[in-house]
Amino acid sequence: MNHKHVVAAIIHDSENRIFATQRGSGDWKDWWEFPGGKIEPGETPEQALKREIWEELETRIVIENLVTTVEWDYPKFHLTMHCYWCHVESGELVLKEHEAARWLNHNELDSVQWLPADVEVLEKIKQDNRKH
Repeated sequence: MNHKHVVAAIIHDSENRIFATQRGSGDWKDWWEFPGGKIEPGETPEQALKREIWEELETRIVIENLVTTVEWDYPKFHLTMHCYWCHVESGELVLKEHEAARWLNHNELDSVQWLPADVEVLEKIKQDNRKH
């Protein structure tokens, strides 16, 4: 089975909202995800995440810490996804590849249809939020 190594940004703002993006194409069109993408050869996950967010959203981010690494079997590939807490350093979050985006507070996280692997990330976020 094909194996994809990707990174995802859990971008939060000063109001503790989380930035979610809606896929605009592919098998999972219209599903919601944390923005990010593939790790290219020679890149660290952190380098890949900064590059992907710049390419997808014209935004520079500050990576705070690793939240979780998800292993997920999709029908056509296995996914390893490293997910990081981040905040915006500069830029306006311009949608270059996604159909839509929303800032979601913790009560709204279940209001969109998340990709299956991202649901696992959400559970971790909710669990961590209950500890605070």
